[in-house]
Amino acid sequence: MTLRLGLGLPQMAQYDHRLDVLEVARAAERTGYDSVWVFERTVFPREPLDGLYRVPGLPWPDYYRMCADPLVTLSLAAAVTDRVRLGSSVLVSGLHAPFPFARTLATLDAGSGGRVLAGLGTGWSRDEYRAAGVTDFDARGTQLDELLDVCAAVWGADPVAYRGRYTDIAPASVGPKPARPIPVYLAATGDRALERVARRADGWLPAPLTADRLAPLLGRLNEAAERHGRAAGAIDVSMRVGVEPTGAPLPEAGRPPYSGSHDQIVGDLAAAAEAGAREVLLDLQVSCRDGKELADRAAELYGRVRAAGL
Repeated sequence: MTLRLGLGLPQMAQYDHRLDVLEVARAAERTGYDSVWVFERTVFPREPLDGLYRVPGLPWPDYYRMCADPLVTLSLAAAVTDRVRLGSSVLVSGLHAPFPFARTLATLDAGSGGRVLAGLGTGWSRDEYRAAGVTDFDARGTQLDELLDVCAAVWGADPVAYRGRYTDIAPASVGPKPARPIPVYLAATGDRALERVARRADGWLPAPLTADRLAPLLGRLNEAAERHGRAAGAIDVSMRVGVEPTGAPLPEAGRPPYSGSHDQIVGDLAAAAEAGAREVLLDLQVSCRDGKELADRAAELYGRVRAAGL
């Protein structure tokens, strides 16, 4: 099976969002990428309540200082492409009120001809939850479950009706409807979150993992899926990784995964595919200066990966 390749769209401060999103989206489709993706960061607190990924004392990277809105970015990409799927890895569910969120994704899917992939996670930043004011950080799992319920209702047949903790929809017509059922992908590593993926998701968005860490987690997910009456392997696996090409090879001792020469990066991707990744979302934007450089690097890496038979 050919490894599907996605490309992260430019959202960071160094990019011209009038032009670079359009250039990179067009280039990704022209090059052959299967999908384009966005992520979500909303604030860069001067005194964070938590360290990065809730690791005490771990500083937030400077490239999180500014991140363009993910759904606006996807809409710009949708307008200039015809084929690539439009994904999120991830949208933080607790920053979004469920009903308007469901309608926005349905509108984007209808307008793009059925190309949206709804990638969601509960997030890790209490600062973002505090700024959004939608739900409490400690209730993020409950809110995600309700958001999924509301999306299923809004995307389904009229009349739409739902009553939950955050949402109360009296029977009503709600449109537009998506062009087709929007696939839902969920981020997860812990047991409870993996159970939610097994019960409710079309796909899994693992953290950027090496093959030796991906394989056992996928094994646990497949076991959970079977407990819920689903076939092992029924859940798609799309993993986002930050890619750092250096030109010259890096010493293997201490080399960060998915960095180094193209041969080293391709080797990491091959191992991830062997471990069960069906799609890898390549994010090159941190080290690029503008959309042209990002598009050129993405095209070169795509060619190297395909030349290696992946």
